[in-house]
Order: sequence, then structure tokens, then C-alpha cells
Amino acid sequence: MKVQHHLLIASVLFSSIAFAANGDKPHKASPPEKKKYIDKANMDASVKPGDNFYQYANGTWVKSNPVPESRTRWGSFDELRQESSKRLQTLLDDAVKATNRDRKTQIIGDFYKSGMDSLAIEAKGYQPIKADLDRLNTVSSVADIIHEVVNLRVNGLGSPLFGMNVGPDRKNVMVYIPSIGQGGTSLPDRDYYLKDDSRSVKIRDAYKVQLQKMFSLVGEDAATAAASAGRVLKIETALAAAQMSRIEMRDPNKTYHKFAVNDLSKTTSNINWAAALKEAKINGADSVLAGNPDFLKKVNAMLTEFSLNDWRSYLRWNVIRSAAPYLSHDFVDADFEFSKVQTGQKVPTPRWERMSSLIDRMLGDLIGQIYVEKYFKPEAKAYMVELVNNMQATFAERIKRLDWMSETTKQKALEKLNAFAKKIAYPDKWRTYDGIEATADNFYKNVKSCSVWFYNYNVSKMGKPVDRSEWGMTPPTINAQYSPNNNDITFPAGILQFPFFDFGADDAVNYGGIAAVIGHEMTHGFDDQGRQFDAVGNLKDWWQKEDADKFKTKADEVVKQYDALTVQDTIHVQGRLTLGENLADLGGLSIAYEAFSKTKQFKDGKKIDGFTPQQRFFLSWAQVWRSNTLPETEAQLIKTDPHSPGQHRTNAPITNIDAWYAAFNIQPGDKMYKAPEQRTHIW
Repeated sequence: MKVQHHLLIASVLFSSIAFAANGDKPHKASPPEKKKYIDKANMDASVKPGDNFYQYANGTWVKSNPVPESRTRWGSFDELRQESSKRLQTLLDDAVKATNRDRKTQIIGDFYKSGMDSLAIEAKGYQPIKADLDRLNTVSSVADIIHEVVNLRVNGLGSPLFGMNVGPDRKNVMVYIPSIGQGGTSLPDRDYYLKDDSRSVKIRDAYKVQLQKMFSLVGEDAATAAASAGRVLKIETALAAAQMSRIEMRDPNKTYHKFAVNDLSKTTSNINWAAALKEAKINGADSVLAGNPDFLKKVNAMLTEFSLNDWRSYLRWNVIRSAAPYLSHDFVDADFEFSKVQTGQKVPTPRWERMSSLIDRMLGDLIGQIYVEKYFKPEAKAYMVELVNNMQATFAERIKRLDWMSETTKQKALEKLNAFAKKIAYPDKWRTYDGIEATADNFYKNVKSCSVWFYNYNVSKMGKPVDRSEWGMTPPTINAQYSPNNNDITFPAGILQFPFFDFGADDAVNYGGIAAVIGHEMTHGFDDQGRQFDAVGNLKDWWQKEDADKFKTKADEVVKQYDALTVQDTIHVQGRLTLGENLADLGGLSIAYEAFSKTKQFKDGKKIDGFTPQQRFFLSWAQVWRSNTLPETEAQLIKTDPHSPGQHRTNAPITNIDAWYAAFNIQPGDKMYKAPEQRTHIW
């Protein structure tokens, strides 16, 4: 589970992958059927590539692959995620059955067994949290409220009011510092509390129902549960009103406010931050980062503006909310009923799949070791090292040729590019999770043990050297990421599979897939956020002003392009929210194409299945993004996801890439055509 702030981590957010379903042990009796890496059966040849390239490349697949009832969307990555989940399930089943078990096998095996034992979970009902709920009924002062806010966090029982963690100081990344950020709300975005459009109202109404249901499940009568729900919604609405928007939060300088601990306390008369940090086990901190000081001032005022009854209900809700997925089916069902309204998902995700995902998040380095041993092909890592270096060299060549950037800024850009740390497949040092215990008969206790361990692991970093080798993703993860503070790029083992990469594929397919991913993550170092961090990872302006102004002008062109795009006819993409990912898509694809142009396949120009190498490159890019998404989920993602929808991630970048026009003979009059002077070229 990634706990770092979204601003500090930029990911490609592909949906999913797993190794080829029959790729573990090829049959010896007969040669495997040749894989069609670009399959015409998935395409819609009735659509001109210049009118809707996404539809041309994926139209038949989209028509033939509706979203399964247990999913919110279904695409190339979801297919692979499902396969990856099945592999994890196999590993976990094996761990349960093993007779001679080492520590990692015992922990993941017993954790999984406890999570699959629905009868034992049902028998406990809400007893695992009853003592905590009873204690919260005794809160009788502002000091009690602050004590419980910290106590719940330390004991893995939720994160009320604000976020708190220890991480590198954004302007001095070799030193750890506590960060306190806005938080305390349950709905996916502040707008759901504050806006009165039909979708926001519908979700708010469903949330009220969920709150009442949950409070009734822990013993409150109907009238009391309704009152408790009203109190929670009242507090969370006030918190939402004080929060910055997601777009505002994209500015790393706007969310950087460093205070001496005592000085921060002077701004919040009801919160003594020195005492709170000590109780939170964060020792030795003389300074703290506040992401949104005005939010903390509002929290401070709310502590006395709202009644103790209000706060007791709010704190109890945070315990219920954090525990609900791990309690009896009544709680899980209530959670799902609310989720259905938000996402449109028809039936719950199967228990085995939820447990596989949970263990990957909580014990990723234990299950990851076994996953890598069984499924990962070492030669894929060697290939990736070579390809990453190739992409890095190509990016450097492109920076040197830029006609809009001065030599002074170019040298700084090259310094940063050459300083990228590369994390590929799996970490060099595995976490051992010392102190975590798991038993086969107490699921909730196992979950809580992991939550407490992660909290203690995080806060114990204070005063230690910053560990820049630490991974923010688990090896089976089907994704990739860039971290500005570390200036590193990460490609877990899970992503090194088709449609991103396959040893049997031609270069066009691999460069349109995994190379574009590599370029995407590299470009994040130079997107609207990443460009503000230097080669070490410090938030520091290394740009000549004239160059920065030119970059902003070009970035604004991309914002305008995506602002004009819609889903469901009328819902517009938020070009400013998605800017970082859109810039990374454009840069990554451009760099990958130039790197591909150096290959023998590109130079030979031979067709495969009727397509030129250049065409196969862009078709490979397009098939990565094919998907169907439920309308409810799509509407939610437009508000909350910094990534654009798949069809626009396919179509929008290529309209700025001259090579795409040449590859498919795109001409004026085609719907996607942009005149050369209208195309945005940045990196």
C-alpha cells in the first residue's frame, strides 16, 4: 500500500499485468501457438485511423469485452491483474498447505487462511472493535479528542482529522521530517461534500445511508444511528470546505510550509504539536512540514465549535470505517452497497481476490520474494537495464536538440536525467517485517498487526539516514513510478509482461509498450511538478526564467487540448489535474519512438501481418489502453484520477507526434488531424 503523498509519486497507472498465462513451462510435445502481438481481430477497420485511432486499434475488442459484474472496468491491464491475482492465490494456497514452513511462508499462509475463514470472521461480528468504540464514548474534553486522534493512528485504527507521516524534507531530502497534511474525510473528493449537482447529491445521500447502517451494526438504535450519521457528515463537510482542491495540491511549493514545532502550536491553540508528536512516537523532531496550515487552523477552531457528542461519533466512525473490510459480512456488504453507488460495480470482488490483494499490500516483500522465485524471468531484468539505459541516452539527445531551452538549463536537465536511480523488478534488500505475527484464527488481529507495524516502521525513520533504496511498490505490482524526492524510476517485476513486454515480440511492440512506459516515468522528472525538483530530489528552481516561461506556455497548450475532451458526451477531462500524466504520455511516447528508430526492425521496414514497423509501434501503444469502464466509475475518476481516460491517453498524445501522421497517412479532413503548427512538442 503506497502511503506517500500523491504529489511525490507519479505513476503510469496502467491497470494490470501478469506473466503470459502459459509462459511458465512451455509444453514439449508441440511448439506453442505463435502469439499475435497485434491482432487484427481486435481492431475495427471500418474506422479510419485518422478519425479515431483508439477505435480503429481496439474497436472490436471493446465491443466484445464488457465489464464483468465484479469489476468497475475491464481492459488489457485488468486481464493481467486478474492473472496476477490467480498467481498470488496459488502461492498463498501453497503456503497454507506447506508442512515445512519458513517464517515468510508461515506468516503469509496463516494470514491468508485467517482471511478466508469466513465462519470465524462471522462469529466475531464487531467484537474486535467493541472495546475501542466503548472507550471513545468516554471522550470528555478537547484534550481527549486530540489524544484519541493520535491513539487511533498509532494503533492502526484509522487516520482522523489530518494525515501524519515521516518522510524526506522536500527541500532537504537527506533528512527525515514529520509531515502533517489535510485529511479526515471519507468521500473520494471534497466536491462530493460541497457541490449540489445530481451525482454529488446522490453519493452524499448514499453515504448517509451507509453511515446509519454502520452505526446500527455496532448496536445503535435507528434514531441514534441517524443522529450519529448527521454528526459525521457535518464534521466532514466542514473539513472538506477547508481542504485545498486536487489541482491546488499539485503545486509542490504551495503545499510546503515548514514550521518549528512550537511555532506551529502557536497557530493552533487547542493542539500542542510537541505533545502530539511525542504521543505519536515521532521523537527528535524540532520542525514539521504542514501541507495546508489554514486547514489545521480550521481543525483547531472546529475542536471547540462542534460538541463532544459530534466528536465522539466522528471518532467512532473512523474506527468503524477502517475496520469494516475486515469484519463480518454485514459490514463488508454495507461498504459494498455504498461502493456500488459510486462505481456501478454489480457484485463484490471474490474473497480470495481481496485477500490476495491485501497480503500483497501489507506483506509485499514476503509474498514478493516467492512470486519472483516462481514467476519472474531473470533475463527480463537484464533486458530492462539495457532498455532503460537506451531510453536515457535517447532522452539526453532530445534535450540537447531542444530549440526552446537555453544551454544553461539544458545542462541542469541533463544532470538530473543522468542522476536517475533505477529500480527494476525487485529490491536489493527485502523487508523482513520483524515483529509482525500472524495466526490462522484471527484475521482482524493480523490486519491490525500489519497496520501497527507499518506505522512504527514509518515513524522510526526519524533521526536515521534517509533510505533512498526503499521501494514504494511491491514486486507483483503492475505499474511503474517516478519519485521526485528520490529522483528514481521504478519498474516492478509485474509490469515486465505483455502487452508491455514479451521476449517473443518484435521491437515495435516492446518499444510501443514497455519503452513508452520507461519514457513516461522519465518524463515525470520534467513534467509540471517533477521539473521543480533538482538532480538530488530537492524542491529547488534550477530553470532560467525564460525557459520556465516557455515550458509553461507549452504545458498550457496540453491543458487546453485535454480540457476539450469529454467522456459520456458532456463530462470534461480536467486538463490541469491530469497535466503531469498527459505530459508524461506525450514525452514518453516521443522518446520511445526515437529510440525505436535506431533498431534494425525500424530501419529494415518489413511489414508483419500487413503493418509496417512504425504502424505496429503506435498500435502497440493503443492496445495498452483498451478498456471498458462503468459510467459511474468513469464519472468518479474524472474528479479524482490524475490520469486521463484510456481512449484519450491513446489519441491525444499521438496528434502531437509527426511520425504518427506519416505512419498512417493522416491528412487534413481526418477528425484527429492537427496542422503542424498546432502540434505541441516539448521533450
